[in-house]
Amino acid sequence: MDVLSGKKIVLGVCGSIAAYKASQLARDLTLAGAQVDVVMTEAAGRFVGAATFQALTGRPVLGDLWALPEDGVVGHIALGAKADLVAVAPATANTIARIAAGMSDDLLTTTILATRAPVLLAPAMNPLMYAAPATVANVATLRARGYTVLEPAVGRMAEHVEGRGRLPEPPELEGEIRALLGRAHGPLSGRHVVISAGGTQEPIDPVRYIGNRSSGQMGYAMAARARDLGARVTLVSGPTALAPPAAVATLRVETALQMQAALAEALGDADILIMNAAVADFRPAAAADEKIKKSGDAGLTLSLVPNPDIIAGLAGRREFFKVGFAAETNDLLANAQGKLERKGLDMIVANDAVSSIGQPEIALTLIDRGGVASLPRQPKAAAAAALLDEIVARFARWRA
Repeated sequence: MDVLSGKKIVLGVCGSIAAYKASQLARDLTLAGAQVDVVMTEAAGRFVGAATFQALTGRPVLGDLWALPEDGVVGHIALGAKADLVAVAPATANTIARIAAGMSDDLLTTTILATRAPVLLAPAMNPLMYAAPATVANVATLRARGYTVLEPAVGRMAEHVEGRGRLPEPPELEGEIRALLGRAHGPLSGRHVVISAGGTQEPIDPVRYIGNRSSGQMGYAMAARARDLGARVTLVSGPTALAPPAAVATLRVETALQMQAALAEALGDADILIMNAAVADFRPAAAADEKIKKSGDAGLTLSLVPNPDIIAGLAGRREFFKVGFAAETNDLLANAQGKLERKGLDMIVANDAVSSIGQPEIALTLIDRGGVASLPRQPKAAAAAALLDEIVARFARWRA
């Protein structure tokens, strides 16, 4: 189930030119299954109309503290009391200051003061205002109280200046919301999941390399799903064309040796390792310092040496649950079961290499010491979600 499904989210919108981005965020959260109640400040109405949010969420837009639909004297705190999460995007310098001061003179600040749900603030303002000592102090105060305050993006502002003050894009905001909800409700809350993804590139010379067709789609989708399930996620990624998931710590590497070093550092406090990367088995014994020139019809001979088997080198470590992958072109079950034993894995995920690497869909075979199960061919995002659910169940049994 999607972490957003059925969740009650209060979306505060303040008076900023960036308020237009909040309309897409409200739409995306609603389409994912959340109930979104938009609370607009008086100034927000000067930038975007309430009718826009009502059309996108199917819910009345709120703003007047004295005209709430709830009956009784507790109407002014009802939104905060029922919310699973409160997000303010954009959050202006004025609203941040009023929240830090504990004020409750409008519906938005009253809702935040009354809620015990996670609170996410996404500042958007002129760079000079964001860097002002008062704003810096207010942001520090809110973070100390446990609120999540995002760093604004750097870019061109409405005033035709550039600097740090832009509201992050809606997909990043949604990712941060998913992460907070996962930590509050997910089965992997408090756990650290390390995932490797993509292929490695072993340089032949400054412009050529030995690589493979891995797109990284499965690994990136699993990182997003693990985040949604509440985990703190570290993604160790080889070169891909994909944007890393929001709220996921991403370490970019190129070679197998770099991936080995990055994983060794990331695994210090890991609970689960998912080794999805397609690591090159061999690398050139020595990479040329300059581009190798073609010389007539003469061929080129490369001397290759084996790369380390990263996950096999972790076979003796029992402090985290190890999941490996086997992309095979023949004897799928036999080869995967052999790797499960040989590499000291707790679980292995097998797939047909020809029909899956670089393709949008995949079928998976799951093998552990309890037996064999299958996941049907489906889009990789859906397969990643189903696979993470299977890993969570096996991890729970492994810990018991």
